[in-house]
Amino acid sequence: MSFDGLFTNAISHELSRALKGGRINKVHQPYKNEIILTIRAGGVNHRLLLSAHPSYARAQLTTETHENPSEPPMFCMLLRKHIEGHILEDLYQVETDRMIIFEIKGRNEIGDISYKQLIIEIMGRHSNIILVDKTRNIILDSIKHVSFAVNSHRAILPGQPFLFPPEQNKQNPFLANEEDVVRGIDFNAGRLDRQLVEQFAGISPLFAKEVIFQSGLANRTTVPKTFLSLIKKIQSGAISPSIIAAPEKEAFYLFPLEHLKGEVKGFSSLSETLERYYFGKAERDRVKQQGNDIEKLITNEKEKNEKKIDKLEATLKEAEKADEYQRYGELLTANLYAAKKGMKEIEVLDYYDENGGTIVIPLDPRKSPSDNAQKYFSKYQKAKNAVSIVIEQIEKARVEAAYFDSLLQQVQSASPRDLQEIRDELVEGGYIRDRKKRNGKKVQNAKPVLDFYQSSDGTEIIVGKNNKQNDYLTNKLAARDEIWLHTKDIPGSHVVIRSKEPSDGTIHEAAMLAAYFSKAKNSSSVPVDFTKVRHVKKPSGAKPGFVIYDHQQTVYVTPDEEMVLKLKK
Repeated sequence: MSFDGLFTNAISHELSRALKGGRINKVHQPYKNEIILTIRAGGVNHRLLLSAHPSYARAQLTTETHENPSEPPMFCMLLRKHIEGHILEDLYQVETDRMIIFEIKGRNEIGDISYKQLIIEIMGRHSNIILVDKTRNIILDSIKHVSFAVNSHRAILPGQPFLFPPEQNKQNPFLANEEDVVRGIDFNAGRLDRQLVEQFAGISPLFAKEVIFQSGLANRTTVPKTFLSLIKKIQSGAISPSIIAAPEKEAFYLFPLEHLKGEVKGFSSLSETLERYYFGKAERDRVKQQGNDIEKLITNEKEKNEKKIDKLEATLKEAEKADEYQRYGELLTANLYAAKKGMKEIEVLDYYDENGGTIVIPLDPRKSPSDNAQKYFSKYQKAKNAVSIVIEQIEKARVEAAYFDSLLQQVQSASPRDLQEIRDELVEGGYIRDRKKRNGKKVQNAKPVLDFYQSSDGTEIIVGKNNKQNDYLTNKLAARDEIWLHTKDIPGSHVVIRSKEPSDGTIHEAAMLAAYFSKAKNSSSVPVDFTKVRHVKKPSGAKPGFVIYDHQQTVYVTPDEEMVLKLKK
């Protein structure tokens, strides 16, 4: 685990330097397990993100903006009542645990001084954020409620006394010396990294593996020296926050990890590292939870149309036999005298064959020769009539399948806000029922909110990430002589450069954004078309987001997430 006790120690110091003594001006809870505190400290407004997400629990400063619910959750309302407008007097790690306590001082509703503690426990699926009345040591509330039935040691419920998790009786690595390290390791037992984890508090397997790797020939001399050297580096603040893009899995830590072979990206702060590492990850998880029903419906509709196409193409193949049925009917009619009821087939002279050959005609033994001939004429007529209808149905099914394929791509790159617009579109298309109807009246949809970027030379670039945004951007917002971009023959976003004559660099960066927000996000050398908005048209009756265009040019780009972050306004 990257976010271990050592990382918690470092992030608590970073947060303390930025926030200590600041005033908590705003409290928001944009998602079920996350809160954001806006804290004014040192003349600057900082946004503190505290997450108790089972997979992405963390504490960090953030610059990301989040859509807040129209009605704040109960825990958010309670935090506003007890800590909004109060002073953050101190914050610190508990021992070497993944716990940070925020000491908060303010006045209650009757004007008396009150002391509260906001405690974040970063412990995987057991992560929690707890508000405690410090004077009485009573839990006021928590973002997750835990009963004694779930945890026999302590309950995290309003009115219960706050208890720390049970101690693990491990050594504090910041107080250890070489003898302490050697004493706890059996060098003949192997798995030295695991032994370090079992001996010292706050040590993750990731850190322990790095100790053993950097020790080279691991023995009683090298392991303690390496261990204490890395601990001293953390203790003195001589860290180099990094993300290591290893082939198996990406990881972040306080410094580059040599035992993980991969590209290393350095950052100026731990918060920036976490912001970059979790970019998109937590949001994708939230979208997956909120949009699971939509994604399933879209996938089912896409597969249903693909199966329909297969069946129609089989029907079309059968319809292509129309001439053969006509041939059988006419030849059988000419040879009725030679056919008898009960025959399974008949061989006759094929006068359509220039070489004068014969042909075998299958027969239904239960029918008379004339009925067999009539059967072939009926099949001929049916097949002939079906061809035009089937071709039309195939085209419609292909349009539907392509539409749902584009929606699937949009869901996979959507934010929670974008997801609601996709849901609205499906409602308007009659694919799902409207959840927003109240007393028989439909709630009006708000204007789509677009994503804004800025090229290296300062030109504004706008991205639509779903069909509602695409239609609004291309057909209403963009000027006729501005530049429009889209991946060539690949589902993706509409992108507009707010310039009539953008530089080649801006076109390249906008094309990269178009490729990134497309189905080809993970591909290289993605073709992206660009043309003036005036050359982009939406056909009458076309599906949302669908357009045709001409006068285009094509560039080839490779999506780059680092560039996306750099260009984001």
